[in-house]
Amino acid sequence: MHAARAESAEDTVPGLSAGPVALAWLTQFLVGTDLFVVAPLLPRIAASFGVSTAASGLLVTAFSIAYVVASPFAGWLSDRRDRATVLVVALVLFSAANAGTALAPGFGLLLVARVVAGVAAAGTGPTVYALVSTRARPGARAQVLAVVGSGLLTALWVGAPAGSLLGRYVGWRSAFVILAAGTFLLALPHAFVWRARPVPAAAAAPDAPRGAGRPGTGAAVSAVAVTALWAFSVYSLYTFLAVALHADGRATAVTWLLVVYGIGAVVGGQVGGRFADRSDAVRVTRSALALTAVLEAVVALVFPVTWALACALGLFALAAYAFFPAQQRHLVDLFPERATAMLSWNNSALFVGLSLAGAVGGQIVHALDYPALLYAGAAVAVPACLVARGRPRRSRERP
Repeated sequence: MHAARAESAEDTVPGLSAGPVALAWLTQFLVGTDLFVVAPLLPRIAASFGVSTAASGLLVTAFSIAYVVASPFAGWLSDRRDRATVLVVALVLFSAANAGTALAPGFGLLLVARVVAGVAAAGTGPTVYALVSTRARPGARAQVLAVVGSGLLTALWVGAPAGSLLGRYVGWRSAFVILAAGTFLLALPHAFVWRARPVPAAAAAPDAPRGAGRPGTGAAVSAVAVTALWAFSVYSLYTFLAVALHADGRATAVTWLLVVYGIGAVVGGQVGGRFADRSDAVRVTRSALALTAVLEAVVALVFPVTWALACALGLFALAAYAFFPAQQRHLVDLFPERATAMLSWNNSALFVGLSLAGAVGGQIVHALDYPALLYAGAAVAVPACLVARGRPRRSRERP
């Protein structure tokens, strides 16, 4: 009876059309491009303001810290206010921050602009994910999240290189002018698209299994800790890949290997989303983490052989990025009443893991070598697989 009722409810949920999904994808692409484009532009920015490249790295750090700190508050606010309004305000603020980045007369004001951009980005990504996940049909929630999330992944290997080329030929400031204009133009359609239809009840609050207990703070912390461990494992490999290839005399292979990685990541996200909707989301996250650990060790083993490295990188990215949409679906299903807050904490955990990968990974590579870092990343994915778990259950089911 319950299954039949759930199936009937899902059939009546209208879901999302291609327009809102495309709009959400484009938003993630532009925000992701802003996030990833700063690193390749740092030498030009440093030269413009007469600061060292190391000092210019504070721009990335300032953005990341602002994002991690502001994201939980932005999620809390979004769950208590109209999500569309929060998203529009965040996009306008993000546009203003990018305009400030482009027009900054000094390095101090540039640093302030990047802090504001980090705060604004904290209000865009999780809110977009929450809007699409709560309006998607329950049986397609993870697939929609994967499609929207692929905008961020596409920015990694398309948007950032394009911005870097733009900075080389017409100046780094022009890249941020374009990003400012793009995000400002997106704010208007977002203001109307998400008000066109109320959130379907069946999509916003999926039924919990009979006997399921309400997850508390411990379950929330455990859930997002898995993301931090996953991020450390994945980005320890990615962050130092180009550096290791340059040191090994294979600089010419960097670009196409990153393209292989990026394509694998996009495909992995789609596969993970599809399986999470057709199976148990936690089972998908645990399988992805287990494969991530194994394949990261394989990448370490075949690193000296370029063609084998390309194959291993593609498979690694496919397995690793299958985790993220499944994890997002798991969080929305587990905490439907505070979906944006949980997705915000999840994104903060991602940045924490990414930052630790950069800090700790650099020390490991310096003291040992790049393959040693990959073995460490693989080892971190193992406890993440063990910590990942589903909905807690009551010890006794009420009659």
